[in-house]
Amino acid sequence: MAGAFSLPNEYWSFIQITPQDIESLHNFLFERETPLTARDLSFEFVEARIKAERVAAENKQKSGGKSFLPKEKYQIGDDLIFSAFDWNRGKVAAVRAGVNPSVPIFDVLTVAMDDGSERLFAADLQEHALNEAPIAIPESEDMTPASILHEHGSEVEMKLEAAFNADEGLVKIAGRWFPRALLVDINQGQLNLAEAVLDVSAGEPLAADVLIKDIEFPAGINSKLAEFSLNYALQNDERFDEVGPAGQVLWCLRRLEPDFVREVPPSLRYIEVEHDRSLLSPAMKNLEEQLDDELTPVQSSDSQKVISSVTIPLIYPHLRAGTLPMSARTRKLFPTAYESPRVRFTLVDGKTKQRIAAWVVRDYGYVYGLREWYKSHQLIPGSLVQLRAGEKPGEVIVEVKSQRSAKDWVRTVLIGKDGGFVFAMLKQPITAEFNDRMVIHVPDFKSLDPVWEKRRSFEELVLSVMRELTKSNPQGHVHAQELYAAVNLVRRVPPAPLFTLLETNPIFKHVGDLHFRLSEEA
Repeated sequence: MAGAFSLPNEYWSFIQITPQDIESLHNFLFERETPLTARDLSFEFVEARIKAERVAAENKQKSGGKSFLPKEKYQIGDDLIFSAFDWNRGKVAAVRAGVNPSVPIFDVLTVAMDDGSERLFAADLQEHALNEAPIAIPESEDMTPASILHEHGSEVEMKLEAAFNADEGLVKIAGRWFPRALLVDINQGQLNLAEAVLDVSAGEPLAADVLIKDIEFPAGINSKLAEFSLNYALQNDERFDEVGPAGQVLWCLRRLEPDFVREVPPSLRYIEVEHDRSLLSPAMKNLEEQLDDELTPVQSSDSQKVISSVTIPLIYPHLRAGTLPMSARTRKLFPTAYESPRVRFTLVDGKTKQRIAAWVVRDYGYVYGLREWYKSHQLIPGSLVQLRAGEKPGEVIVEVKSQRSAKDWVRTVLIGKDGGFVFAMLKQPITAEFNDRMVIHVPDFKSLDPVWEKRRSFEELVLSVMRELTKSNPQGHVHAQELYAAVNLVRRVPPAPLFTLLETNPIFKHVGDLHFRLSEEA
């Protein structure tokens, strides 16, 4: 039986995109007249490569001699190729007359194969299935585009993207590629009309097919071609911003976007603190994961975890800014995009069904648009917010576990006229469930601004906050989670730099279970 055609695994790992490959994909896009992603085109690319390599392999195998056909006559010394035996070669060593009452005349060939074996073949047979054409090389089960892309898809897509970016004949919108030659010209007047339509929408993003209704296009133009052409023209005009999630192209006017979508809110701005993550203990890494801080690096193992719901404790910077963190866990619930740094989507209150216009700011890892919602629920630092996947694409459900307003003893920060701060356990109105270690009532957000702006070293700040926290604890112990929440009242900092300081500075003494106290010297 013939062996299966295959290519070595390294072939796809080290594959290079050739001009012929790009030309073939150009033709494919011209025929389809539909913009496609690199992922879509990778299937066509792999399929074409397999076909080309297979033809090359067959031609190479055929070039070594005559293909054996049972109807032909052969002589001793003839070099033959046998398609039915994986295109192996052999030389005719002997020829004799065959004897079979049902077949009047035929020859029996003794063939010395290249692998050292000898085989017998019937020749001079005018009727035989192999007389029509050589048997093609079958493909192995792992030589399908789907199986190859399952293992090498990301590498192939990345190389195709690089090749497409270098090709001036292709243009890209929201992850989809299309031949530049097919684009319809969009003039300045049409772009001005698009701006007017978006102005009327008052910041609500619109798709190209909606904008086209108010823009005159020549009759008979393919609708998909018209949409892509308009999308391309809008992309190259600074007035417009593409804000759709992956798979959608939505347009908004830049001047109508909220300020803190275009720039990072002051309370979320992090001044880098040098630290060595390798010094974190397993317990610290575990706590770091639970805190869902957007500044914590995403590990490769995080991408494998499936998330349908996350409950996070709010820290002061996000509460002040009206934002949510896009941590390793929460980012899986929010929409993303192929290229757009900002994505407009909808948050839905899980209880009231209130719809909230929100923005994913991908470059800085936060979601903006919840300031009024936080106020309406009277949330405080440490309040628990649950996020879960919405019922419709592009929607995320947000909910707080509310409770009847009651007063409870919670840590409260008090700011002095001199800019100093202290913590005290006071009775405060509580409207939602909270994390016991992270809850801190802030009577007046603005009162923290002078403290936030105060310049001091990171070590000095942590030591100052630690001293104040220990005063409200009879044992003088402070948990790392409490310290993280408290430090973020006066400076934006992720867990790792803080935990590394606790681990390495002798001023802080670990007394077990991530509780720390200050040394006598401190």
